[in-house]
Amino acid sequence: MNEDSAELLKRLGNLEKMPTIPVVLAPLLRYLEGPLDTLEVQEVVDLISQDKSLAAQCLQMANSPLYGRWQNVDNIRSAVVALGLQRMRDIAVSCSLLKLTSNDQSKLDPTAFWEHSLGCALVARQFARRIGFADPGKAYLAGLLHDLGIVAELSVVPVEFEDAFRQARSQGIPLHQTEKQVLGFTHGDAGKIVAERWHLSSEFVAVLGSHHEPELSPGNRDLVAVVSLSDLLCRMCGLGHGYIEEQQVNFMEEPAFNLLLKECPSLTSFDWARFTFELEAYMQEVHRLVALLYGTSQ
Repeated sequence: MNEDSAELLKRLGNLEKMPTIPVVLAPLLRYLEGPLDTLEVQEVVDLISQDKSLAAQCLQMANSPLYGRWQNVDNIRSAVVALGLQRMRDIAVSCSLLKLTSNDQSKLDPTAFWEHSLGCALVARQFARRIGFADPGKAYLAGLLHDLGIVAELSVVPVEFEDAFRQARSQGIPLHQTEKQVLGFTHGDAGKIVAERWHLSSEFVAVLGSHHEPELSPGNRDLVAVVSLSDLLCRMCGLGHGYIEEQQVNFMEEPAFNLLLKECPSLTSFDWARFTFELEAYMQEVHRLVALLYGTSQ
């Protein structure tokens, strides 16, 4: 890493500019990390209801078919009872994170960013279920959080990030490649710093830091690999960072694929074409849902 890159990375450690975890999110995550049989519905309802905007967004998302609801729920308690604590946690985290970006930060469209993040979360959960991965719920959260390093770059090094993003879009190549060229580090490096600052678990630190290089992850490589493949699948299906990546991908040749084989042997017979086809309906609902939620988050 050259001197300029080291300085940029140092700036990412700036506590004043680094994105802070949304107020409601920290206590909610801490509470919901406990054993399910010890959790109280009312406590979750009270935590979410502290933020009226968050509560409204959670209700909108809770009524989406993406979360298994086909009948309307009109209050947080009903949503928690209908969907369960784990899905309500996923929804609350998703809505809380929408507050981290604004339209005036960059040429990067924040709606596209959150469509990609939410899409990756949903794909990771479904993919995890299909291949018998142990914790689909954790795959969802990891997919949702995986690109938080981009939010850090937008906050701390916006000019340099803008250059990297413009180059990636014009060349039709992955964003992390031009970040490396322009900044000397990627949103994975930045994400690792955010995860550590937010005191996220080691699993999420690994995902944020290594989802583009899962083979280099110091641990939790199976979860990192699930998110890596889900992220790639979303980008190849047009649910990326707001532009089309011009590349051919063979999922079975990806490092993440080989990392997952030991954990999930069923991956050898996984039908990528069918799974991609089934995701088409998902993608349309993600577009609709993020447009609805982001419109109310400003």
